[in-house]
Amino acid sequence: MSLSPSTPFPKRLGFFTRLLDDTSPQERYRLATEQIAHAEQLGFDSAWIAQHHFHRDEGGLPAPLVFLAYVAANTRHIRLGTGIITLAMENALRVAEDASVLDLLSNGRLELGLGSGGTPSTFVPFGLNIETRGDAFAKNLAILRDAWQGKALEGEGNLLYPPAPQLNRRLWQATFSPEGGARAGAAGDGLMLSRTQPRPHDQPDLPLDVLQNRIIDAYLDALPASVEPRILGSRTAFVSDDAAEARRLAAKGLQKQADTARALAKREVGTSLDELIAAFDVHLGTPDQVIASLQRDTALARVTDLAFQVHSIDPPHPYILRSIELIAKHVAPALGWVRQTPKKIAKPQPLHFELSKETL
Repeated sequence: MSLSPSTPFPKRLGFFTRLLDDTSPQERYRLATEQIAHAEQLGFDSAWIAQHHFHRDEGGLPAPLVFLAYVAANTRHIRLGTGIITLAMENALRVAEDASVLDLLSNGRLELGLGSGGTPSTFVPFGLNIETRGDAFAKNLAILRDAWQGKALEGEGNLLYPPAPQLNRRLWQATFSPEGGARAGAAGDGLMLSRTQPRPHDQPDLPLDVLQNRIIDAYLDALPASVEPRILGSRTAFVSDDAAEARRLAAKGLQKQADTARALAKREVGTSLDELIAAFDVHLGTPDQVIASLQRDTALARVTDLAFQVHSIDPPHPYILRSIELIAKHVAPALGWVRQTPKKIAKPQPLHFELSKETL
């Protein structure tokens, strides 16, 4: 299957960032906020951020809900998602509380993507180990669901405040496997598919869409008939006005990613630029080149949400802004996406809280 004019484009268009701009932490957060606001102005439906503990080169954003609270105050319409919170490392009740407050302040724009993964070494400072992450994830997910459903917590009269039953309908689970897809489907949650993922040892050249179509099949088979599918596909797409310049920037970013993959994951990848593009499932070039590349990805014909990121290329900030613009103006419309948000978005106004005499 391939995308064609008769194949409906995903309902929602997303921008994904791992906050990897080569600058200070404060400037990283500022630039990412500007990129998300730029995506909103151009009609993107959602923005997604990843959580990473300790490691600067993986993103360096340990507190995604805190960051999204700031982004919420600087945007009006774009939905704000986590892709992902590593729930196995978290205090589930604190996640439930922070998410309920953030959803309230953002006027119901929060989407919660969850996963059990993470770099093995990051579990150690939390007194955890990666071998038990599956059990920890399942336990914490159950706590989240119960808290948002308004079930009584331990201790007399304890209930989650503010209440947030709506968040149970906005959960997403990230997975690399059909088994994980089936779990997400059986729970009625959304399914999150990665921009790239490891291949089976006996099939190192298996195309990403073939691998992910198996996950989608398992998800849809397990999804209750009464539940609308939610499938988010994330893809690396760097769109430029100049194809040669796109390749030049990609060579630098992908080589750095390849070095990291060899050091941390002991993963063998090629050395030429085209080999790296294939290894990391990258779509890059002019709008026409990226459109043609995406049309060969059969999994994208089945997703409901499509989020684009520039990782692992990670070009300078102005190039990211231009890529966002070219996706919104050329790539997504060519594939059938229709803007749903207002074309003129007023600048957000600061929140004002007035104290009454009764509260003083």
